[in-house]
Amino acid sequence: MFDNLSNRLEKIFNTFRRNSVITETNVSDTVKEIRRALVDADVHYKIAKEFTDTIKEKAIGRKIIASVSPGQMLVKIVQEELTLLMGSEKKDLQLYADTNIIMVVGLQGSGKTTFCGKLANRLKSQGRQIILIAADIYRPGAIDQIQTLGDSIGVDVYAEKENKNVLDIAKRGISFGKENGKKTIIIDTAGRLGVDEVMMTEIETLKREIHPQEILFVVDSMTGQDAVNTAKAFHDRVQFDGVVLTKLDADARGGAALSIKTVVNKPIKFISNGEKMDSLDIFYPDRMAQRILGMGDIVSLVEKAEQIYDKEQEARINKRIKDNRFGFDDLLEQIKAMRKMGGMKNIMGMIPGLPKISKEDVDNMETSFIKTTEAIILSMTPQERRNPKLLDNINRKKRIAKGSGTDVTEVNKAIKQFEQLSKVMKQGMKMR
Repeated sequence: MFDNLSNRLEKIFNTFRRNSVITETNVSDTVKEIRRALVDADVHYKIAKEFTDTIKEKAIGRKIIASVSPGQMLVKIVQEELTLLMGSEKKDLQLYADTNIIMVVGLQGSGKTTFCGKLANRLKSQGRQIILIAADIYRPGAIDQIQTLGDSIGVDVYAEKENKNVLDIAKRGISFGKENGKKTIIIDTAGRLGVDEVMMTEIETLKREIHPQEILFVVDSMTGQDAVNTAKAFHDRVQFDGVVLTKLDADARGGAALSIKTVVNKPIKFISNGEKMDSLDIFYPDRMAQRILGMGDIVSLVEKAEQIYDKEQEARINKRIKDNRFGFDDLLEQIKAMRKMGGMKNIMGMIPGLPKISKEDVDNMETSFIKTTEAIILSMTPQERRNPKLLDNINRKKRIAKGSGTDVTEVNKAIKQFEQLSKVMKQGMKMR
């Protein structure tokens, strides 16, 4: 996420840190480089210029505290301004105890239908009774897609495959939901390949007739400045309440996240990564600013871990480590948990202080270590997983190597890494 921009900014700050004092000249040179980096990340030039002009004004006018270097001070100013640019603070959905109607709009291919499933899954986990309404009658397979998503998360879907009247479908779906105690109703509206009059008139009519509590605009962050232009076109017609940025797991340039709040003056409420139904996060401007500046996001990392691990699980793992009974089944559980948290790249991006690692290196690490280790573990017997000492036997290692498509050297390597990991975890327990 924002890899290119983060790397550019890191180089700019490293250069600036060589200065012992802040001067108008070195600040001016630095903000020019920051402006170029933002424009290259597809931030609109006017927004990038206003942003860097503010940084320049604050940097030159701010006194340096004795314990803070000029470089640290500039980073702090940039962090503050990035946070403001993206909305200052998180904005929640405006949901009430009574019936809530959420209308989801956006272009075809933006990830709108998938987002509806993710949002339904998130709200269901909070104890809400959900129903999805399939109101995209134009895209082939849209109704089947949302029904499949609904089935996968255990959420009802209202659909009328033969009906081509979107307003009738929405109204009947809302009535059906209310009659069946579904107090949160999510409507997946039709997308188009581009903004057109028919599409806008349709969603304007829906808004006027069904009175949604929330209208969320879903946009593909990879489209950069086009995403901002599309957001403005939608907002001019339907005045949506919040933005959802999708496909942030790709190497997006990031311009949409940094520009969209300024252009439409509506908050980014969610960011979506990947296709899995649990890969949806609330958007925190301050945390995103920290990640862009390479500071990590340890708060979000802890929150993700808490969503995956319950207290009983944590206590069980801790006891097994303490009693020297941490086995390969436990390691397999950790690998699966890491995937649920977005994979190694996502986790490493949240940990402050880690050195920059390229996407290729992370991919290689996940393939060479994670996937290989997982294959080796799955080729072990239950007894071997529970009692790693059994693996001193060469015949067992040969069998495991054959079953996992590896060789004995890789099996030995996996066992050694497991032993090292076990020691580190036990030391961590003692320190804690």
